[in-house]
Amino acid sequence: MFIYPDYYCDKVTDVTMDLLEKNEIKGILLDVDNTLIDFERNLLEGAKDWVDNVKRNHIQCMILSNSNKLDKVTSVAKILDLPYIHFATKPLKRGFKRARKQLGLENENIAVIGDQIFTDVIGANRNKMFSILVNPIAKKDIWITKLKRPMEEFIIKSYVKKQKKKEE
Repeated sequence: MFIYPDYYCDKVTDVTMDLLEKNEIKGILLDVDNTLIDFERNLLEGAKDWVDNVKRNHIQCMILSNSNKLDKVTSVAKILDLPYIHFATKPLKRGFKRARKQLGLENENIAVIGDQIFTDVIGANRNKMFSILVNPIAKKDIWITKLKRPMEEFIIKSYVKKQKKKEE
C-alpha cells in the first residue's frame, strides 16, 4: 500500500548498515524537522556520528526538506556536512527528482528517511524509492503537521498490526 513505509523504526540512528546494504541503498534523502532536529532546532543525539558512518560506508546522503526556512536547513546541513534541497514540496515529485539527479543514482537505490507519512513516505513510494518512517523526535510540531498526526498514528497502528501478522 502506498501509504505504508518499506521500513519503520524509532529514529534515524536505528537504521542499520545491514538494512541499507540488504536493500541495495547507495543514497539517502533525510528529512529535517522532527527527523534530525526538534522544534527548538536541537540535533538528534547521535545523528552526526550516524551520518559520518553512513558516508564512511560509501552511501551518499543529502537533506530533502519541505521547510522554507533556509537558515534552519543550512545550519543542519553544515553540521552534518551534507548537500541539501529546502522547500522540496514533498510528496510532489519535483524535489525527489532534483535530489536523485544530484546524487546520480537510480530511484530504487535511494532511501528516504522521514517522520511523516503524507510527505516523506508517500513521496518516496510515488518515486519508487525505499521509504523509511521514523517516529517524530519530539511532540511539538507546526500546526499543519499536528493536524495530520492522528491520521498518521492510525495508519502506523494498521501497518504494525499487518507486520505482526506477516511474522506469525
